[in-house]
Amino acid sequence: MFSSSPRIGVISQARMTSTRLPGKVLLPVAGQPLLHYHLARLQQSELPLYLAITSNATDNPLADFAAATYLPCTRGDEHDVLARYHQCAAEHELDLIVRVTSDCPLLDGQLIAEGVRTYLRQADPRLYLSNALERTFPRGFDFEVFSRELLDEAFSHAKLPSDREHVTPYIHQNRSGRVRFQHITRTPDRSQYRLTVDTADDFTLIRTLIEDFGAAELSGDELIALLDVHPELVAINQHVEQKKL
Repeated sequence: MFSSSPRIGVISQARMTSTRLPGKVLLPVAGQPLLHYHLARLQQSELPLYLAITSNATDNPLADFAAATYLPCTRGDEHDVLARYHQCAAEHELDLIVRVTSDCPLLDGQLIAEGVRTYLRQADPRLYLSNALERTFPRGFDFEVFSRELLDEAFSHAKLPSDREHVTPYIHQNRSGRVRFQHITRTPDRSQYRLTVDTADDFTLIRTLIEDFGAAELSGDELIALLDVHPELVAINQHVEQKKL
C-alpha cells in the first residue's frame, strides 16, 4: 500500500547523442527547442518533473537548459539508464514514477494525469500501468507508471544490458513473477500515427504540426483528429521504422 500522499514524479530521459538524429531534443521549432514543448505538455499533468541525462560532456547543453528552466536534473551513466532513474527517484524520494522519453514533444499530459489517478485507485505497488505495451495510442504518447518498489527491485536484480539501457523490461516482462498489469487503451486504435522524433522526417512532421497547425496547444484527442483528416501529414513519416529494443 502507498501512503496517503505518495511522492509522484515524472522522469524524462534525454541525451544529445541520438544515433539517427543527434541533438534532436534541442532542435528549434518556432523559436523554441523541442524539449520546451515536451516539458510544457508534461506540465499539463500537474506533476513534478525531473530530467535524467548522461554525465557525458555532450549533454552539458541539456544540463544548461535544465538549470535555465529550474528543472531538477540527474546525471548518470549513458548506458545504464535504469541506474539513472533509480538515482533520480532516490534523490527526490519518489514513491511513484512516471517514465517518459524526451523525444515525444507532443505527448498528452492530461492522459498521463488520468493514468496516475487510475494507478493510485488500485493502491497496489506491484502494479505496472502503461499505454504502450498494448499499443493503441500514437507512438509519441507513451508513458509508464510504476512504484519505487518495482524500480528498486529492477535496479537490484536486472542484469541484461537491454534491461539496464531501456529501464523497464525487467518490470514489464515480469521477471520477478509478481507484477500486475493494467493497460490504458484507446478506441478507435490510432497506433499507426507517429508523433515521436527519431529521424529527420519525424522532425519535419512535428515542426509542421507546431508551426502550421498550432499543435502545441491541442489536446491529445485534437491532435489525433487533426491527423485523421490530414493523411498527407501522416505520410511524412509513415515509412519510418521504430528502432528495436
